[in-house]
Amino acid sequence: MIAIRCSALLFDLDGVLIDSTPAVSRVWHRWAVERDLDPEAVVRMAHGRPSRTTIRELLPGVDIDIDHEDREVERREIADLDGVILLPGARELLNILPPERWTIATSCTRPLAEVRLRAAGLPIPKNMITSSDVKIGKPDPEPYVKAAAKLGFAASDCVVVEDVPAGIRAGKAAGARVIAFLTTMARRDLEDAGANWIVQNCADIAASIDGDELKLGLRC
Repeated sequence: MIAIRCSALLFDLDGVLIDSTPAVSRVWHRWAVERDLDPEAVVRMAHGRPSRTTIRELLPGVDIDIDHEDREVERREIADLDGVILLPGARELLNILPPERWTIATSCTRPLAEVRLRAAGLPIPKNMITSSDVKIGKPDPEPYVKAAAKLGFAASDCVVVEDVPAGIRAGKAAGARVIAFLTTMARRDLEDAGANWIVQNCADIAASIDGDELKLGLRC
């Protein structure tokens, strides 16, 4: 077991606490086909990033309404909850953590994040940060800087839990240490992004309260 101490845990949502990969893949695959884009490349690009960023990069210089495209993707994702499930160990880990010692920083919009959390049966943290709350999304550090501040901590005192390179880079740029999960990407991708530790999922994290700190144990 690797021992870690921190003030709080900052979780990504998709691929960390819940698995919405089938729904995400279906929505972006359909969107890509409708716009004569490579569906597999689009799905890979879309994971863990704000949809507006993905759309803007995929259709540069094209005369489109970004807001309209973003709303349409969100509408489809909210409507498609088939297969949205809890990932192993997520509920057990959150049940151990005091509410003031964890939150979520996700690239989902707030309505989409809340719908998915309810579908998975997880609580909606009052300090959650979504793409609706930031000017610049992951891999920019803003989501994790704001998430830590909402809990009253510096990001450098927190541990980020992620599953994709964009999120890992966001956590590292915020000054946090990062635990990465092998739920979405290959180990090499997580290593290249700078993850401090790599485990399978939340079931590999033990947590307890030790005075004013969280004490974590990783089964690497």
